[in-house]
Amino acid sequence: MKLRTFKMSAVALVMGFGAVVAAPMAAAQTKSAAPSGPVVCPGYVKGKTTLVGERTGKKVQQAFEAYNEDRVDEAIAILKDVDPSDDFDKAYVNRFVGNLIASQEGKGMEAFGYLEKSVNPKVLNDTEHSQTLKLLGDLSMQEQKYTEAVNYYDKWMDFTCKEDAQVYTRKAQALYEQKKFDEVVPTADKAIALNKQAGKPDKNPYLLKLSAFYESKKFPQTVSVAEELVNLFPDNATYWIQLASFYMLVERFDKAVQTFDIAYMAGFLDKDSHIKQLASLYANAGNPHKAAKVLEKYLNSGLLKKDAEMYASVANSFHQAKDYKDAAKFYGKAAQVDSDPEYYRKQGTLLLVAEDYRGAITALNKALERGVEDEAKIHFSLMEANFYLGNYKKAFEHVQIAKKDKSLRRNAIAWEPYIKDKAKNRGIKI
Repeated sequence: MKLRTFKMSAVALVMGFGAVVAAPMAAAQTKSAAPSGPVVCPGYVKGKTTLVGERTGKKVQQAFEAYNEDRVDEAIAILKDVDPSDDFDKAYVNRFVGNLIASQEGKGMEAFGYLEKSVNPKVLNDTEHSQTLKLLGDLSMQEQKYTEAVNYYDKWMDFTCKEDAQVYTRKAQALYEQKKFDEVVPTADKAIALNKQAGKPDKNPYLLKLSAFYESKKFPQTVSVAEELVNLFPDNATYWIQLASFYMLVERFDKAVQTFDIAYMAGFLDKDSHIKQLASLYANAGNPHKAAKVLEKYLNSGLLKKDAEMYASVANSFHQAKDYKDAAKFYGKAAQVDSDPEYYRKQGTLLLVAEDYRGAITALNKALERGVEDEAKIHFSLMEANFYLGNYKKAFEHVQIAKKDKSLRRNAIAWEPYIKDKAKNRGIKI
């Protein structure tokens, strides 16, 4: 099950450069930081805020002004030209460069290098350090470096002692991409719990959990998560269809039918594959007539392709429902599309059962004309149809051919005197 890879926006990447740059950036920092501060560990005491030196600060200000005028390349060049000796200034400049480069398409790994240098060793102010750890996790996700993503999300949580639903969701995705399915589930559960506390359910951790169970072939657990998704997001058609499929996987066919039926009534089934699956479930549940009527409805609407295979499927469902006339009608439509003599044989046989003898004779003759196999069986059916119409001469002709077949000889011979007697009683010479 393919999952969407997280991708950072340019705006998020350039936020929070610190107190030395212009007021709008400082305001952005304040808005993005949690009210409880950057670190919430027990006994944490906020350290003194460090500022860049005067020389470095001037360059940083110039870079920010260039960035603010959409001269990003120039801003990066200004910062790369800075060669600070102070560890904090180095980390600060590396962080600023990394943020700017990260906002450019296709330069994630270059940005990653600068940002990684900015947090090793830990000299940045706590707010900037925590933001950068999380950003390194996000960039790792963007660059599909999933081991590093897990590492930096864990570092962010260890440093801040914070729990964040989005971080747990992204970490769960990184674990999923590494096929560490047993680790995905508890991580996704933490995201789910935090979202519940916030009263903001998010589908993504559920999907990750579901996918992990599915890939581990833990199908009953997969069903349970799929049920939760339907209950939380009942307007999502995909989740209903998936749930029905998972029910079939664990052979809970009654639940599969119920679920698909609900989806059908809600108007969620809008693909030909959905309708075919619904009809199949109806048929398997012992309601072939309902299956046939659904297929017929969507044949008429144009959703289902009007080809021989589809007509034959409808005919087969009507046949199972013992609705022989409708079954014969659709086998006739199938025969008209590709002239398969077998469709004419089936149509003729069903019309014979439905006591439409003239229709049966027409269809069975067409089967013979098109070279149907087992011609003797067709002749035997033609004998019956003609007999019941009172066409005893024709019936006698067909029984003569039918009795040449070893498998039919005994029955054909049994019919022969009966035909003669009926003809004699009606004054017909054979």
